[in-house]
Amino acid sequence: MTEHNEDPLVLGGKTFHSRFILGSGKYSLPLIKAAVEQAGAELITVAVRRTNTEKQDNILNYIPKNVTLVPNTSGARTADEAVRIARLARELGCGDFVKIEIMKDSRYLFPDNQETIKATEILAKEGFTVLPYMFPDLTAARELVDAGAAAVMPLAAPIGSNKGLVAGEFIQILIHELDVPVIVDAGIGKPSQACAAMEMGAAAIMANTALATAGDLPLMARAFREAIEAGRLAYRSGLGRVLNRGGSASDPLTGFLRKEG
Repeated sequence: MTEHNEDPLVLGGKTFHSRFILGSGKYSLPLIKAAVEQAGAELITVAVRRTNTEKQDNILNYIPKNVTLVPNTSGARTADEAVRIARLARELGCGDFVKIEIMKDSRYLFPDNQETIKATEILAKEGFTVLPYMFPDLTAARELVDAGAAAVMPLAAPIGSNKGLVAGEFIQILIHELDVPVIVDAGIGKPSQACAAMEMGAAAIMANTALATAGDLPLMARAFREAIEAGRLAYRSGLGRVLNRGGSASDPLTGFLRKEG
């Protein structure tokens, strides 16, 4: 079991002990329950439009009080729209965390990095803890950090695809080059993929569809939790070296295998 107190996730000056974040999209009471109780989620993202509805439909009624809500700007197509949604979320009592999602592409749902940078700069200056969803481009990531992002959230694959670390090589570059947490968002479909991302040095994993579409939701949530913890431990331990050619005996005491004389 991971010694959480020795390795916390810090975002916006707030400390979290879990590195699993439940993404928005497919929501149900069983999903939220499994994410919190089995996957250990301490952050849950939610579209602001889901919080501004009739009482019986308000997703906030189902999120435990000890979980930090991260409103997102789903539906925004420009920086101005994202800023207005973030401000509305704060007025509704959702706090200062915000996940910026700005998309003009309706087929692949790729984020607009440039508009995201604009929104991040405005909201960071207003005191928001900004977590921008982005296409994994190093130049854009650096500009997001300069704009005040508390972390960056590159996609691993298209939203809801469950394809895994399609953009893994580019995410690895961000992890190597940035001084803020890199949270892998969108596309992670299996616990093994979450583990691989954590082994690379990702700070956390956001997932939704992988859990929501699983045959046994609580069991899948538990699998994600354990995979993320294992991957983080592996990263912290320092992974062993890889040989590009040949092999190397794991036990040097092999002389007895050779015949004498």
